Amino acid sequence: MARRGPLAELDLDAASGRAGSWLELSVAADHEAVEAVSEILSRAAPGGTSVEPAFELVEEGLAARVDLARPAIVRAHLPLADVHAVRAAVARAEGELGHLQAFGLRPIGDLSGRVVHEEDWANAWKAHFPVLRVGGRIVIRPTWRRHRRQPDDVVLALDPGMAFGTGLHPTTRLCLASLEGLADRGALSGGGAGGGPARVLDVGSGSGILSIAAARLGAGEVLAVDVDPVAVEASAANARRNRLARVVRARQGSSPSGEGPWDVVVANLIASLLIRLADGLVEDVRPGGVLLASGIFENREAEVAAAFEVRGLGVDRRWEEGDWVALELRRPT
Repeated sequence: MARRGPLAELDLDAASGRAGSWLELSVAADHEAVEAVSEILSRAAPGGTSVEPAFELVEEGLAARVDLARPAIVRAHLPLADVHAVRAAVARAEGELGHLQAFGLRPIGDLSGRVVHEEDWANAWKAHFPVLRVGGRIVIRPTWRRHRRQPDDVVLALDPGMAFGTGLHPTTRLCLASLEGLADRGALSGGGAGGGPARVLDVGSGSGILSIAAARLGAGEVLAVDVDPVAVEASAANARRNRLARVVRARQGSSPSGEGPWDVVVANLIASLLIRLADGLVEDVRPGGVLLASGIFENREAEVAAAFEVRGLGVDRRWEEGDWVALELRRPT
């Protein structure tokens, strides 16, 4: 993609020779000016406009609330098949925006643009997923990137697709760190019945990243369950990609799994869901086993811990990153 910047610096003639090329226009505008700005850009763009309001996450990250104190971004896309027509449309839009800005009623930014291509849109999201090191040994390698393995690296090759779980979110990193801690204490390679490899249940598996990490760190059997069939497919595909199809099994479901008890149960969910599933999660943990619970906002930690403590699980360890907390809870023998 071309760099965003002043429109005069963009080489529209070169871009017009490439099929599927578009000029993306954008303006930052106060929420009360969005309608007027959208009207101006829609006269330049045959496909209309889109508005991206500023927002903040609420309800444990599952919902968003529009922040009216910050500007929204109004976007429009013009096909570059006729560069002369595009330049004329942009000139009209700049003039009309200038008149609107001159009134000074609400803050409106300058018109900026970039050239985009359809094939770039299809792959643009991949730029946001670098090779990521978590903890001391775990390395998450997107399948389209290369990594020079170090002697102690535990490398997870991952293609998240449409499923949640890339390792970029703090809740996932907390789970990976806690799994590595269990592995360092021998709870995965030798935490199972009779001292053998552990059986691990991953509830809400998403992309399967935690299931794959558990297997790479020594677990002998891993079941990844998720209510979303897209996530189940992603977990299974990533297990095959990491040559772990014989260790990691994926299916639709939740907790209780009906296949327990398990030596280790991992649940990277949200506080309200952890509390709702508490009975099933405790049922899935064998006596002496461990539950790793993540996706907990700091202000809900006490509530989650209490829900499991009344069911007999005590907090052994906790990890935190920013506003997020993960808990390692153990069921008494």
